[in-house]
Amino acid sequence: MDGNYKPYDYSKSSERIKEILNQPSGTFQEVDGLPDRDKLTFTNGFYGTCSALFVDIRGSSALTEKHKRPTLAKIYRAFISEMVALLNSDSHVREVNIVGDCVWAVYNTPFTSHIDDVFAIASQTNTLKKLLNHHFKNKGIDPISIGIGADWGRALMIKAGYSGSGINEVIYMGDVVNRAAHLAHEAGRQWRNPIFVGSDFFGNLNDHNQKLLTSQYVQGLGSIYAGDVVRTDMNDWIDSLE
Repeated sequence: MDGNYKPYDYSKSSERIKEILNQPSGTFQEVDGLPDRDKLTFTNGFYGTCSALFVDIRGSSALTEKHKRPTLAKIYRAFISEMVALLNSDSHVREVNIVGDCVWAVYNTPFTSHIDDVFAIASQTNTLKKLLNHHFKNKGIDPISIGIGADWGRALMIKAGYSGSGINEVIYMGDVVNRAAHLAHEAGRQWRNPIFVGSDFFGNLNDHNQKLLTSQYVQGLGSIYAGDVVRTDMNDWIDSLE
């Protein structure tokens, strides 16, 4: 039997619902950035600025149709393993999550220099795609395409689950998370550049990084900024591989 198993008691469930809904609104604090997750309890929450970065594989259905399960598992394991390692490599990271074939992260970015750091991670994920495809090619596997989306704004950070259940998740909600997900979903399709960032994220980048992106209008997203930016030293190193 699963170690987290607990029988459901609807009367206790009713009490928990009332307890949650009766919590005073003052337990949700407005903050400039997002605190460490150990500051969260089941009765508080934080509403602060952050950056969200999503990386999504394009054409997942085509992969499942073309490759047998063992090969498909290797593709996804390689992609998820190294994307998680990369997204987790910035000191301002708050959370890295895996949802299907999408890897995404939330970063505490109270200063504009931190947003440039997140953009550097975004450009490196684009370069990591090239490294993955190099190794896929050596194994006779077709290259993958990805969409990368990033935005900056305010998010609500709460702890979900219930005390004593053994299941505790930190959840980030808000337009910044939703928009970054939508940007990644639309980026890298057909002729589109692989990196899409929102206008708020773009507005906080330094001049050098802004010049690497171009303004575009995308149906359903409005005005966004797009580019095909890579980490130069990593890109050169991949080119030198046999």
